[in-house]
Amino acid sequence: MIQAFAFYLFAVMLIASGVLTITSRNPVHSVLWLILAFFNAAGLFLILGAEFIAMLLVIVYVGAVAVLFLFVVMMLNIDFAELRAGLARYWPFASILAIVLLAEIVFAVAAWNAGGIDTGARAAPIDDAVPNIEALGTVLYTRYLYIFEAAGLVLLVAMIGAIVLTHRKRSDQRPQNVSEQVRRRPSDAVKNMNPDVGQGVEL
Repeated sequence: MIQAFAFYLFAVMLIASGVLTITSRNPVHSVLWLILAFFNAAGLFLILGAEFIAMLLVIVYVGAVAVLFLFVVMMLNIDFAELRAGLARYWPFASILAIVLLAEIVFAVAAWNAGGIDTGARAAPIDDAVPNIEALGTVLYTRYLYIFEAAGLVLLVAMIGAIVLTHRKRSDQRPQNVSEQVRRRPSDAVKNMNPDVGQGVEL
């Protein structure tokens, strides 16, 4: 019973936080909702018996979100004074959200101790004697190989799109000519001068 309750709790919170990640106008709020979505997804994996994926999601993806947060702050002009001014207004809602997240952790641990939900046999039937990580690798690189490669391709396109969107050409700087820099020799870069006494050097 507790497994089903925890599953629906994590699923509802995951969908809600995912929607708020997309609809939030403030990029900082979007990143925070995305972190909450990752935690709820990790809870779902935990009660499904995939402890490795749950810990991987928390350690890798939430850690990567911190880097994403840093890039958002660096690339966008965020008014932190206005952000701190609204902290007192959102404090009650943040406290409620923290309590809900703590309750989800308690439910996840209780559901994991009670036994995971047996859904893996329907998605990918694997012998119970096979370890969790080995079973994940077997399924990922056999049955879902093309989907895994397609996900990697989508991430590659997203990375290229991010580079294209953030790349800026500076018109106030002299354009760089790499071939001329490579062909340049020390004799072209250094010129010995012998100025007379009391006279400067003409550049």
